[in-house]
Amino acid sequence: MASAAVEYARRNHARFLDEMKALLRIPSISTLPEHQGDCRKAAQRLADALKRVGMENARLIETEGHPLVYADWLHAAGKPTVLVYGHYDVQPPDPLDEWLSPPFEPTERDGNIYARGAADDKGQVCAQLCALESLLAADGRLPLNVRVLLEGEEEVGGEGIAGYVASKPGELKSDFALICDTEMFAPGLPTLCVGLRGMIYTEIDVRGARTDLHSGMYGGAAPNPFVALAQIIARLKDEDGRILIRHFYDDVVAPSPEELAAWSSLPFNEEEYRKAEVGSRELVGEPGYSVLERTWARPSLDVHGMPGGFTGAGAKTVIPARAQAKVSMRLVPNMTPAKAFAQFKSYVQEVAPAGVDVEVRLIHSGDTCLTPVDNPYIQAATRALGEVWGKETVFIRSGGSIPIVGDFARHLGAPSVMMGFGLPDDQIHAPNEKFSLQNFKLGIESLIRFLEEAAR
Repeated sequence: MASAAVEYARRNHARFLDEMKALLRIPSISTLPEHQGDCRKAAQRLADALKRVGMENARLIETEGHPLVYADWLHAAGKPTVLVYGHYDVQPPDPLDEWLSPPFEPTERDGNIYARGAADDKGQVCAQLCALESLLAADGRLPLNVRVLLEGEEEVGGEGIAGYVASKPGELKSDFALICDTEMFAPGLPTLCVGLRGMIYTEIDVRGARTDLHSGMYGGAAPNPFVALAQIIARLKDEDGRILIRHFYDDVVAPSPEELAAWSSLPFNEEEYRKAEVGSRELVGEPGYSVLERTWARPSLDVHGMPGGFTGAGAKTVIPARAQAKVSMRLVPNMTPAKAFAQFKSYVQEVAPAGVDVEVRLIHSGDTCLTPVDNPYIQAATRALGEVWGKETVFIRSGGSIPIVGDFARHLGAPSVMMGFGLPDDQIHAPNEKFSLQNFKLGIESLIRFLEEAAR
């Protein structure tokens, strides 16, 4: 029999959906200065919603960037405290011409809602708030103590919330964190993410001559920073995708045989993954490892952009004075961002060709995360998900990074329960991002049952 809170959620589902759509209409693009006001508008809307449903001390917390949203309810004596986390900022919607409906006009289609931020992360934040409202409205109280902390800079590094968490451990003290910013492994399959790769995001800056030079007059004598940069990048990995930085793999710990066996039993088709998700002619990566191992449990290195030089229409025979590349590495448990960056920086400077000066900068980083599946809150989530979805919960890792998970562990001693309801084909960060309406509904019910279970 469903609890009173679940019944309340079912009766109010249409209103919950309307409230999610209202939040999705706000173009809270954190990376674009012209949307600073929209980010504040989204934050204020969430603070007002938290106050309306019965949470206390709902307010905005100013940072050097976009504001945080905080609220709490701390009247469950003797019960654990959960820190509910999410983010209201979104990625830019470009390219706009590939959207089938406007990115900030949420549209229902084929059992999904389409909009920028639908799955990442506004739809899932709304599910969290709807679960809290349902518990408060049905029972007059929450089954455990709750703090809510939402940010508006997750898509641009999360420096504001990281600094706040580090400076306020006493005010944010919690037994565990609840994060709904991950995905289910497959439709209808309840999933808990228990591991994340960490990351370091860097810039390589290569400088040659004092100024841009004419390639006819100086080509063959003056160093070309783009050629030098290409040579550096070519030396970072071999043809099989193995990273060539010395000692980079020394701290890598292989998944346990039990974990590998569990992954092999997941409903995963490599060819379907290649065609439907990646869309490439073939997959690449280290030989001897499955796709799930390569993306969940092995380090990776990728180049994201190489700004500089002349890129306009027509021709300009210039040897640029400067070239730059943005390079990131994903790290796995037991690797640390500080050590990985030191190894990377030393190696880049060592392999740089003659005639250029090279600077390597760290832009931001995030720790790895691996939560034991026998953690009591993971077990509570397992029971709740199994009850709502009617299937056994699976445990996965993610190739992505959520830096705040490491901050919660380091500064608050709080493990994270990563209970997401997105799907692999939700097109997050891409045109036509979507969120399953069924997952929104059952996600709310799962969160209600989880908070009830965690209180026990």
